[in-house]
Order: sequence, then structure tokens, then C-alpha cells
Amino acid sequence: MTDPADLTAADLIDGYRAGTLSPVEAASAVLARIERDDPRINAFCLVDPDTTLAMARASAERWRRGTTLGPLDGVPVSIKDVLLTEGWPTLRGSTTIDPSGPWTEDAPSVARLREQGAVFAGKTTTPEFAWKGVTDSPLTGVTRNPVDPSRTAGGSSGGAAAAVAAGMAPLALGTDGGGSVRIPASFTGTFTIKPTYGRIPHYPASPFGTLAHVGPMTNTVEDAALLLDAVCGPDARDWSALAPPDAPFAVRTAAVPGPGDLTGLRVAYSPTLGFARVDPEVAALVAAAVETFAELGAKVEEADPGFEDPVEEFEVLWFAGAAKVVEHLTPERFAALDPALRENCERGARYSALDYLAATARRMELGRLMGLFHQRYDLLLTPTMPIPAFEAGVDAPAGSPSPRWTGWTPFTYPFNMTQQPAASLPCGTTAAGLPVGLQVVGARHADALVMNACRAFETARPWRP
Repeated sequence: MTDPADLTAADLIDGYRAGTLSPVEAASAVLARIERDDPRINAFCLVDPDTTLAMARASAERWRRGTTLGPLDGVPVSIKDVLLTEGWPTLRGSTTIDPSGPWTEDAPSVARLREQGAVFAGKTTTPEFAWKGVTDSPLTGVTRNPVDPSRTAGGSSGGAAAAVAAGMAPLALGTDGGGSVRIPASFTGTFTIKPTYGRIPHYPASPFGTLAHVGPMTNTVEDAALLLDAVCGPDARDWSALAPPDAPFAVRTAAVPGPGDLTGLRVAYSPTLGFARVDPEVAALVAAAVETFAELGAKVEEADPGFEDPVEEFEVLWFAGAAKVVEHLTPERFAALDPALRENCERGARYSALDYLAATARRMELGRLMGLFHQRYDLLLTPTMPIPAFEAGVDAPAGSPSPRWTGWTPFTYPFNMTQQPAASLPCGTTAAGLPVGLQVVGARHADALVMNACRAFETARPWRP
């Protein structure tokens, strides 16, 4: 019999409906997988079997009575440890936060899952205050890649991606301020989408401002659609949240016919965005994936969006936000931070209001350029990452042009600045067996189009680690 921990969320739901599987069996399998595999991966910073099993038993009773609360009732989901979770500490990878709380409130996405009967598998690791593109912290140590534990899982949602890839939860909630769901998805061979800003409400407001998104992390596009449906829609605590979509994402992705039909779709393929250096193996795998879009009927042209690397402006916005995160700390507490975070917070605190406004103006210009670009092209395809996963426990790969995480993530942070939906699809592995991701970017609010295109590709070229 298939281990329930290896099933997708959609498979679990089918089993519950058929009466061949119960939420308690699924939760027990996930907890057993965590107990077995997490010591070598370190994806979870909090596991509470009593709470998890109690939620699963309550769900099983609802299924028995025919009173389920929503499509994800009984499905295990992990929660990144930057999202508030009632009854569980949210320590954000930092020793500077008092674990005693009180912890009396759910973040909007967590609240929606609780209301719909999802089963919380635990909280996943993050670098301190989710500040960088790998996952290690003074509080929880190094999170490793299930594909190769000597390699990083990426970050800052590295624990979430590792949990999904290792079968320790079919669904995960992550966050993305500069690539934080897409980087680890690419490195672990999982799927994710950073939706249009505001699609998933976010509270408390991120100190990184409107760069920060919440995103689903899963093994399949279908599962991501189910999770996205569960958590999108307005919340009174987030003034920037969007109205609910016109139709459920799960309906839209399920409607993709056969191997997918992308006839008429205008697709731009940018191998480098005009400025990035890409590993040859990664470049070849991404180029082959782009050919699949053409085979599915899309009209594919090689075209760059036409902007220069906005890394300097992004760093002003990002590191000023990091300085804001820690401004309340005493000197003693500040000294306990990740040393590289301390350095970048000090840098961020030196920026002026004019520096910040100049970076914001560049951001607005990027948004204008991409808006015009998407009048010509429905989608933009790029590598998600220019490299495969590198050594765990370091902030940058050997030979990186910069010691900062922004030096090796050129394809992700621009689309946080523009607030566009951007997904990462697994598209193959290197000769060393390391996953590579294809990034699929759409115009603002075109989340459904991105998801449908990803589902078409996934149907034509199914791949799981």
C-alpha cells in the first residue's frame, strides 16, 4: 500500500471521499515521516503531534458525518515560522523573540486554513527574520536539501520546500520578498507560485513592505491551486488585500485539456534577462522546457524585458526593511543576530529617505516597463535560478560576485519589485541529480493564466523528485 505521506493533497482528498483513507492515517504518516527524516534535513522548528492528531481526529469525524469545512479538510499543511499561528510560537528563526508569547492570533492565511479544517503538521524553518536566500539561523541551524543533504534547500522558505520535497507535508505556506518561495522550489524540485501582491492577505504587515508575498508550496500545480483557493481573498487586517478571484483556481487548472493547449499564447523567453550569468546545464534544461511551450502551441519568441539589473535599488528597499525589523532590539540582543544580518541592518539604517524614494521610483519604472511588455507577451519564461543548489551552511556559492544573497538570485527579486505573479516549475535535473526550475511570470492579476500554463507544462512533462 502506498504510504499516505507520499500522496498529493488531491490524492488524500480522493481517499477521504472514497472512505479508503482517513485524515488520522494521513497525519500519522506525515508525523512518522517527520520523525524519520527531519533529523537529517531540519525542515521543522516546531512539531506538536498532540495538536496535529487532535485536528486530524476532528476532521475524520467531520468526514464521517458529511460536514466537512472545505476542500482541504484533513489535509496536512506546514506553516513557515514567520506566519502567526495561534497557540504556537512564531520565532522567525531568531533567539531575540520571547517564545512565551502570548500567541493568540493567526495570520490571515493560517486562519483561512484553520477555518477550513486543514491539519497543521508543524512550523518550518526560516533564516532569521526571513532575510536571505538560504535557510540557516542562530535559532535552528542549517536546513538541508532532501535531494542532497550536503546542499542548501534555498530560502527563505527553505524549510517549507524541504518539507514538501521530503513528503513531510503535501502542502506548505511560505513567504516571498525577493524569491523566498521560488529559490527553494527551484533547488528542491517542487512547485510554487508567488501570486500577485495582495492575492493572499498578509498580517502583520511585513517590515519589508509591499515586496513581501505569501505563497503556496507543493509538489503539483493542482495542489497549489487547492491551497491558493483556500487562502486568497480579503482580510480586514490587510488594507492592500485583493478581492476574491472570479473563479476558483482549482477549477481553472483542472480545465486544461489533455496534455495542455497553449495555442495562441504569446510567450517571451529571456535566458538571462539581459544581465544574468547562467550555469550551462541550467541554461540547457530551461531552453528545452521552453521548447515544450512551443510544442503545446504557444508562440514563443526570445525577448528581454529591457531593464538593467535593479539589484542596487532592491537592496535599498530590502536592507532598509531589515533595519526596521531589528530597530527595537537592545545592543545585547542586536549582537545575538546572524552576523551577516547585523552587517546588512547597519547598512540599511544608513539609507536616507531620499535613497528609499529613489529606489521606489526605480521600482515604479520597472512596473511601467513590465506592464508594457505584457501588452506584447502574455507570459515571460526565465530560469528561476541561474545555478543548482550549492553547499549548505553558506550564504553564497563559491565564485559568487557578491557575498550577499542578491548576488546569485538575479531572476527573482525584480518581480517582487513589480508585484507580478511568478511561478517556479521543476524542469529537469543536472548530471549530478540536482533540480532546476523554470520561472513563469505573468502580468499583475494574471495568476490564473500562470497557473494554467504551468499545469499544461506539468501535464506534458510530469516530473517529481
